Amino acid sequence: MKPYPGKRGLDLLFSGTACIAFAPLIAGVALATCLEDGGRPIFSQPRLGQKRRPFTILKLRSMRDERVTTVGRWLRQTGIDEFPQFLNVLRGDMSMVGPRPLTEHDVDRLGWTGQEYDWRFDAKPGITGMAQLSAGHGAQASAHFDKLYLEKQSLALDLQLLALSLAVNVVGKRRVRRWLRNAGVLAAE
Repeated sequence: MKPYPGKRGLDLLFSGTACIAFAPLIAGVALATCLEDGGRPIFSQPRLGQKRRPFTILKLRSMRDERVTTVGRWLRQTGIDEFPQFLNVLRGDMSMVGPRPLTEHDVDRLGWTGQEYDWRFDAKPGITGMAQLSAGHGAQASAHFDKLYLEKQSLALDLQLLALSLAVNVVGKRRVRRWLRNAGVLAAE
């Protein structure tokens, strides 16, 4: 399940462009976060990457004291909290599209510690992917979508998933998931 030729180039092109294009938005959100509660705007957390190697993921902080903040609610609905991960892509920790990067706790909780799940860690994790766009359907569905993506990955599929992810940023996760359900891509919840 090797990546298609040019995938790293696509990652660099999209993440570099996104870093420049979204810098004002990220700065505005960071300022809003600081004004709301005085905390640091960037959240970092260890995740498992390709070959289960640990790396530090970056996100815009959406919680304070175990509660979602007002700014954080909007960030989560639009997926904008993920934008600092473009830096993770530039560093080579992640790809634009791939399986969700998991914490060690997630891997333990899902029971994906054995070698039978090594296929999932053959690729770099992605900011977006089939499983991320269909979230909320459980571990088996996530594993199914991750495996399906890795088997079928192509430039065309990555561009489709990136377009859907952009739609999430513009109109929200609920609306995009409703579109996917109506198109028969996702089972009804």
